[in-house]
Amino acid sequence: MRVVTTLSVVVLASAGIGHAVMASLDADIARVDPFKDMKNRPQAGHGMNVLLVGTDGREKIGKEERRKYRLGGAPCNCTDTIMIVHVSEDRERATVVSLPRDSYAVMPAHVDRTTGRRHSGHPIKLNAAYAEGGPQLTVRTVESMTKVKIDHYLEVDFTSFMRTVDVVGGVKICTADPLKDSYTGLDLPAGRHTLAGGQALQYVRARHIDGASDLGRMKRQQRFMAALVERITSSGILLNPMKFRDVTRAVLGSVRADKGFGTDEMLDLGRAMRNFSPSSSEFTTVPIGRMGYMKGVGSTLKWDPVKAERLFHALREDQPLSVRRPRGAAQIVSVAPQQIRVQVENGTRTPGLGRRVDAALASTGFRTTRAPVNAAARDVKRTIVAYDPRWDRSAKSLATALPGSELRPVKGLGATLKVIAGTDFERVRKVRAEDPGQGEFGVVRGDEVACA
Repeated sequence: MRVVTTLSVVVLASAGIGHAVMASLDADIARVDPFKDMKNRPQAGHGMNVLLVGTDGREKIGKEERRKYRLGGAPCNCTDTIMIVHVSEDRERATVVSLPRDSYAVMPAHVDRTTGRRHSGHPIKLNAAYAEGGPQLTVRTVESMTKVKIDHYLEVDFTSFMRTVDVVGGVKICTADPLKDSYTGLDLPAGRHTLAGGQALQYVRARHIDGASDLGRMKRQQRFMAALVERITSSGILLNPMKFRDVTRAVLGSVRADKGFGTDEMLDLGRAMRNFSPSSSEFTTVPIGRMGYMKGVGSTLKWDPVKAERLFHALREDQPLSVRRPRGAAQIVSVAPQQIRVQVENGTRTPGLGRRVDAALASTGFRTTRAPVNAAARDVKRTIVAYDPRWDRSAKSLATALPGSELRPVKGLGATLKVIAGTDFERVRKVRAEDPGQGEFGVVRGDEVACA
C-alpha cells in the first residue's frame, strides 16, 4: 500500500509539479535508520528492493471509528504486514512478495530496544522481530532469511492507510463470493464495491473469512494493491495538483521511511516509471512447505526451502516471476473451470449440438467428459445446469460461462455437473478464477486481480 502510493507521488512529481514541492513533502516524512551499523549484508543484486511493513498503530484514530471498524484493544507493537517490493532495474516491473507474519524465523543476535538486554539468535515468529528490535531487526531478519539486500524501508500504520484510501476517493474491489468477518466487521455481498478508508482497512485485515486465515488475507492485500494502482493511474489523480497535494499530505502524515529515500531519488524513480500500470506488477506469497510448524514460539509456518530459494534468487537476479499473457474479457468466477467436471447432454434435436457445447466448454478450461450424450427430453428450450447442492459454487461458475442458463439443484447428482443444452445456446463465455496464479509460485499480475 505504502509503496504503491509513493509511486503515485513520484510519478506526479515527474510530470511537472516540481522539485520544490517534493522537497517540502520530503520534510514531512518521519525518518528511521534501519541500516545503522549493519554488517555482513547480502550482496546487492539488480533493481531496487523495498521492505514494506504495516504496523497496527491506531492511536490517531477516533473512538467512534475504532468502534465502527473493530479497532479496539491495545496495539501489539508488531507488524501485521510484511512485503518485499522489487522494482526492476529498467523500472518497467514491480514484484511484490508477501512474507507471512507467522513465518518461522531465527532472529539474529541483537540488543532488545525495550530492556537493553543482549540477546543471542533465537527462534521467533517473523512479525515479532519488530517488537524486539524495531525496523533494524526486522530488516536484519528478513535479509538473513531471504539473502535479498534491502535498499529501502517504508512503514505505514492504520491511520495513514485509511486517510490515503479516502483521499483518492475509495478503491474498487470485486468479489465473486460474499465476504464476512465478525472480528473486523467486514460484511460485503458478492459483486463490485468501492471501499472507503475504514472498509478498506477491514478488507485487508480480515483473516477469519475462511480456512485460509492469514494466507487468504495476504491475497486480499495483494488484490487491494493492484486495485489501488488501477485507481491512481486511471482516475486523473496524478494530473490534478490540488488532489496530489491532498494525497501526499494524507500519505506522508504518519509514514516512516529510511533516510536514503529522499527527494532526488523519488523524482528519478518517478520519471522512470511514468508508464507504470496494473499489468506492470506481479504478486505472490513466499512458498510454504509446512503449516502448523511448532518450535518453541507457538504455531508457525515454515517456508519451502527449495522453492523459496528459487523465488528469492529470481529477485536477486532481477527476473520476472510470471509471463505476460493475453487477457480477454473473461468473467471472474469463484471456482476455476479446471476444477469443474461436466457431462454435456443435447436437449434438442439439433445434430451435433452436444459435441459443440462440450468442445466449447473444454476449450474454456472445464473438465468435460468429452463424451456428450442425448438427453431424455429433446425439447429443452433454455439450457440447464443441473448440480448437486453440495457443489453450488461450481454450478454458479459453470452457469456464468453459459449466459442465460438455468440453475437446477438435483440432490445426489454427485461431483460431476450436468449441462443440458437447449435451443437458446449461442456461445460459451470465457471465465477465469479470481486468483489465476501462474507457475510454482502462484503469481498473479495486477491486471488479473483488478475488476474485469
